[in-house]
Amino acid sequence: MESEASSKNTSMAKLKIAGSWSGALEVDLDVWTIPMLREEVARRSNCRPESIKLICGGKVLKDGEGNDKLSELGIKNNGKILASRVGADEGKSMKEAFLAEEERSRRLARIKAAAVALAERHVDGSLPMEDFNIELEDQSGKKVHLGSETDQRGVMMGMMLHANAKRLIKQQKYKDALDVLSMGEEAFSLCDPKVIEMIDNIPILQIDTVWCYFMLKDITWLSMAGERLAKARQGIERTHGKDSSRIRILQGGSYPELALHLRLELLEGVVAYHSHQFEKSRKALNSAQDKFLQLQVSDEALSLLISMGYKEREAKRALRMNNQNVENAVEFLIQEKLKKAQKREEDIRRRNEIMEQKRYGMTPLKKAVDLERLNELVSIGFEKELAAEALRRSENDTQKALDDLTNPETNSSIQLYIESKKKKRLRQAADAAIEELISMGFERSRVVAAVRSSGTKEQALNLLIEESMPNPTTEANDGTAFDSTLHSSTGSAGVNNEDMVEGPLHINDTTEERDMEMEDAIVQEITGDSLSDYDIEVTKEGEAIAEYLALLTSTGNSGKDSTQ
Repeated sequence: MESEASSKNTSMAKLKIAGSWSGALEVDLDVWTIPMLREEVARRSNCRPESIKLICGGKVLKDGEGNDKLSELGIKNNGKILASRVGADEGKSMKEAFLAEEERSRRLARIKAAAVALAERHVDGSLPMEDFNIELEDQSGKKVHLGSETDQRGVMMGMMLHANAKRLIKQQKYKDALDVLSMGEEAFSLCDPKVIEMIDNIPILQIDTVWCYFMLKDITWLSMAGERLAKARQGIERTHGKDSSRIRILQGGSYPELALHLRLELLEGVVAYHSHQFEKSRKALNSAQDKFLQLQVSDEALSLLISMGYKEREAKRALRMNNQNVENAVEFLIQEKLKKAQKREEDIRRRNEIMEQKRYGMTPLKKAVDLERLNELVSIGFEKELAAEALRRSENDTQKALDDLTNPETNSSIQLYIESKKKKRLRQAADAAIEELISMGFERSRVVAAVRSSGTKEQALNLLIEESMPNPTTEANDGTAFDSTLHSSTGSAGVNNEDMVEGPLHINDTTEERDMEMEDAIVQEITGDSLSDYDIEVTKEGEAIAEYLALLTSTGNSGKDSTQ
């Protein structure tokens, strides 16, 4: 029967199996899959399928989705399959490794998706779902707008992914960091080249990428590393100026970039060494060693700054970035403290602005009301809430909003809408107060009457308590006590109702599904510290410099390049 079926079906084939079981299997290449083949070999080997490893043409055959047919995988008639039996522990470790790789892939996909979502929401004027806003700043902390909206989005996404990769590098997860750095590089590539030439983030990303190559000890990336470092050097010189002249002006004479240049020169020396360019390697490594010695903080200078109340980490950073000059380091620390205070004030101001924008709701295209344009309309005499609604309806078109506000009919329509919103908000606040008071045990009819006759929930509560108390004297005393307590604990509740009821109603209209856990993780990595890219602990670099200088000495070439 088998031979008859074989003659009728041209996809039937014989596979030669060797290893845990030896013999020939007749299979239908257009029907059989790897799991089916594995199960059949396991059955004939008297073992479980997960303990069988199949190898064909030097490659391990993996199940994949389990739907690919043998013919689709390139297995042909008279193909040779090696079947090896793996131990229980090895089979388990293979499965665990596969699951770990799947989890890693899922996490990387989540990182990219979260960065894309954050960039989309924070670059185009959309109303933030959060109580913060992500904005681009230069090294002096000033807000910057680079090119088009697409450019802004690409830069923002690239910087968020780069920040995530830096965290992975600190955790010594270099392989994961490489994948995230690759995503960041892809995001930056979406920008106009003229825009990204203005910033040093891309050169720093190139250096971080080669640093990961180095820490993984994989020399197969050697040629690629050389190209990346050449681009990084060009980019650093373009943005920082020749001999860092531009950054020296921006940073008021400090030397924040010294550790970054040290790492760059170390990596250039390593690449040159493995390319047998020993003279070039020695030159780069000697220069890196000079910078390493410059960055060594003396115990005396460190103790002095610590005695002045500064923490060890911030004191070391200040000394490293100011060429060990104590006086300059103190001035640097004072300026850093001022910058942090200003940033806190700016964050509070922006958070309040976002809360205000949420009160006004979103435009038809899901954008926030532009507060700068709103203030312009208010400055010429229009009532703020009225002007905000006009801007919301007109997609922040000032002239269109002005036309609506000066048109009696449209102006009246906007006022009626605002009044209806206020009534709705009051009704919602009253309903919430009624339900809360009922939950305290008061009768519904009495609660409704108290809320309607009172201005606030606190007054309604006092009225209900007074009605329940038989002694007039006690009523007065208890009413006063409850009044002071409830004002302190619920005083902000009225503000929250006023601020938030209308905002979330607009925001919840969106159907976007958010990965809040990953978005929050990325936001936490955005420090707002303009010098974080240069704040490198150079201990590993120092060890590597010493190692490669010793290797150069052991070559016996005295710095001469090999003819290989």
